[in-house]
Amino acid sequence: MTDAAPVIEVTMYTTSWCGYCRRLKRALAGHGVVVEEVDIEQTPEFGPIIEGLTGGFRTVPTLRIGDDYLVNPTAAEVLTYLGR
Repeated sequence: MTDAAPVIEVTMYTTSWCGYCRRLKRALAGHGVVVEEVDIEQTPEFGPIIEGLTGGFRTVPTLRIGDDYLVNPTAAEVLTYLGR
């Protein structure tokens, strides 16, 4: 039996028009990171969560990884956080 790495859920809060979001998602996919996207314009109940993290702004991309949030991270920062 092999020990598999734990699955870490990554949620990316985005908007449809965010080029940074598309680029980050593409970069993470290239490293095998699966991301669940939540468009905060289509699901506005998530907007206040993002505003609370960013001092009142709806900054995207914002990622939830486990119980932690990363606001507008680079792919390198996300990969480091994930230990890759």
